[in-house]
Amino acid sequence: METRLVGPGPYRATRLWNEIIELFRAGMPVRKHRCRFKSYDRCFKASEAVDVLHELLGSNQNFGPEVTRDQTVKLLKKFLKNHVIEDIKGRWGKEDFQDDGHLYRFPPSSPLKSYPKKPLCGKEIIKFPDWNEPKAGTSQEHIPVKSVSMNSEMWYKRHSIAIGEVPACTVVFRRELTQTNIEEIWKSMTLSQLQKVLGLDSLDEVLDTKLVNSKHIVQNAYNVNKQGIVTLEDKSKELPHWILSAMKCLANWPSCSDLKQPTYAGFEKDVFKTIVDYFDQMKEPLLTFHFFDVFVSVLGLLQKHSKAVEALQICCLLLPPENRKRLQLLVRMMSRISLNKDLPPLSESVRTRTLMVQAFSRCILCSNDEIDLDELLAAKLVSFLMDNYQEILSVPSALKSSIEDHVVHLQRVHMKCARADTDATFPPPSFCHQISTDEFEYQRTTGSQEPLAALLEEIVMNKEIPVRDKKKKLKQFQKSYPEVYRVRFPTPETEAVLFPEKTKQKAPILMWALKKPFQPFHRTRSFRM
Repeated sequence: METRLVGPGPYRATRLWNEIIELFRAGMPVRKHRCRFKSYDRCFKASEAVDVLHELLGSNQNFGPEVTRDQTVKLLKKFLKNHVIEDIKGRWGKEDFQDDGHLYRFPPSSPLKSYPKKPLCGKEIIKFPDWNEPKAGTSQEHIPVKSVSMNSEMWYKRHSIAIGEVPACTVVFRRELTQTNIEEIWKSMTLSQLQKVLGLDSLDEVLDTKLVNSKHIVQNAYNVNKQGIVTLEDKSKELPHWILSAMKCLANWPSCSDLKQPTYAGFEKDVFKTIVDYFDQMKEPLLTFHFFDVFVSVLGLLQKHSKAVEALQICCLLLPPENRKRLQLLVRMMSRISLNKDLPPLSESVRTRTLMVQAFSRCILCSNDEIDLDELLAAKLVSFLMDNYQEILSVPSALKSSIEDHVVHLQRVHMKCARADTDATFPPPSFCHQISTDEFEYQRTTGSQEPLAALLEEIVMNKEIPVRDKKKKLKQFQKSYPEVYRVRFPTPETEAVLFPEKTKQKAPILMWALKKPFQPFHRTRSFRM
């Protein structure tokens, strides 16, 4: 049975659980074994199950080769608890599975988890806030949107100068955006970009958008120091000084700035244990319980490196500032420790990188409910974080620029014309990016071709315009937009069809005026002999 990458989307953990069970049942060899002078058909040893499942997880692109044998044993314990396997006497329900020679077998049917049934919903577009709403009672749950469609009539009015008509216009000012308005815009555009990167029709099944705090997004984007680390407004939520000192000690080993050089062997192990104990006692992981599903969903993009980095950048921007700062400091420390060759080994049996993942995965990502694969999923995410933490834990510059540009656009001076469907905006001077001549010509010719063609067609088809005025407007349009005009009227003949010439009907010529009057035929007698 071939493995496949389970992409982002709802119930990804459940889909992975069901797939692993099916792959394990299909790939686990069973045969006859003897135990205490008795034979048992179609069973397997516990150690054999660990071998097979460990190899299966290591070769599966949803988990990868960093899955350890210990993690495999923990997963088999969950298999036994959920009656995916049972011992040869039919017992199950307890996590007493060990990596030994005990015999186990598959029940007649391993239970697959069902998916919660939710009503189907169409593609949901994240709404943008309406800045004209009252300030009081602003809700972040339902953000309204005012749609603007560029129809031909609007283009007709905008390009009225080209056809000889200039409507009266007045300059108006938008209501000044409040901080709440700006925060709502940040939330709307951030969630919209996340939905786009994940390729989902809706975020509802992976993220409760009501729990996304727009203030946290803005604080994470702007309240940062030179190293990109979040600065907290509430200093009581900072990490204790002694924990910061311990983390700096291991991250900068052997150049410890806050502590004196140790004089006894095993000092670094004690410092590491102190850090692990502190993060283990947290009641909630750094990525929070609310965001578990969306982070698990991002794991389906790891094969597409740039998309995975962008998705994690946005997800980490949603975190409370204190959580984001702790995550930045912790992952940076983990990465430096795993690459530091001068640091003595922190474990006798486990590599330093594997130890980092095992020690801190659960304090970074775990589910509030019991999820059978949460440890493996957390390990996969933490490994990717360690390798790309500088990009992931920085503010996404493209998203920040687009939001800032949108806010500036809403604060510009607008010109409102009589009978116009929308406002014409006069942008203030701004910095531009230089483009090539070819790109400029392409943008110039294609940017407004379709609306202008619709405008031209409307002039052509309007029967209420007198022929004389229509010819005048078409001539002015041809002069202003010759390329668009040439597409509609490629030859003079096609233009002539629009205004057929009226030929004057000539009076019929009477035949009698040109010929002699009709002479009757008289037969004559021949006198030829």
